[in-house]
Amino acid sequence: MFKHKHPYKPFIKHDTKKLIVGTLPPPRFTTGNLLEKDVDFCYGSYYNNLWLFIDKIHNLNLHYDNSQEAIQQRKKFLINNKIGVCDIVESCEREKIDASDLGMKNIKLRDIIGYLKKYPNIETLLFIGGRSKNGPEYFFRKHIKAYNLKLQLISNNTPKIHEFVINNENKDSKKALKNRVVKTVSLTSSSGAANISIGSNPLYKQLKASNPKFNTFDFRVLQYREYL
Repeated sequence: MFKHKHPYKPFIKHDTKKLIVGTLPPPRFTTGNLLEKDVDFCYGSYYNNLWLFIDKIHNLNLHYDNSQEAIQQRKKFLINNKIGVCDIVESCEREKIDASDLGMKNIKLRDIIGYLKKYPNIETLLFIGGRSKNGPEYFFRKHIKAYNLKLQLISNNTPKIHEFVINNENKDSKKALKNRVVKTVSLTSSSGAANISIGSNPLYKQLKASNPKFNTFDFRVLQYREYL
């Protein structure tokens, strides 16, 4: 049984407003056996296109290699745009050493609500992946039950949007509590494995029909542009 531990601590600053939430990077990031074009940072997998979408949207000219410069480029973008990264899975066990969410067992989750209370400027959670089993939204729904919280549907379109209310302790008075609304956005997975589900999406079909050159990469860029 392979112990798959998240290799990166949450990347959050005190002025962070949006938080990217995924599950776990591939096992090779835990073992340190990176590919030539992998970046040793959040979503650094050569086969996960999140940074390619961000690069396309913002014209960042990012490096895709094991260099420190590639890491710093990504950190600079996140800091400048008040975006953080905090995947919800801290660790799991796997019988098969791969990146499948469904293959995770004995899963330990991170305390996302705890981080939200620690960093009160966070107003949006960006789930990278739909509501599939063992996806970030799936685990988040399980996580918030311990806090007696529920997601309220705001928009049923792609991407689906929910919100929930948490209580923050007022720094001036520990007894005083202040309600805070946090929005969640379930973005289409940045992994190539999601291409099949995108192909059946009604909006994608409509856009593809009007422009035959439109593809699954374009679909994600169009969707991510509003939030990243």
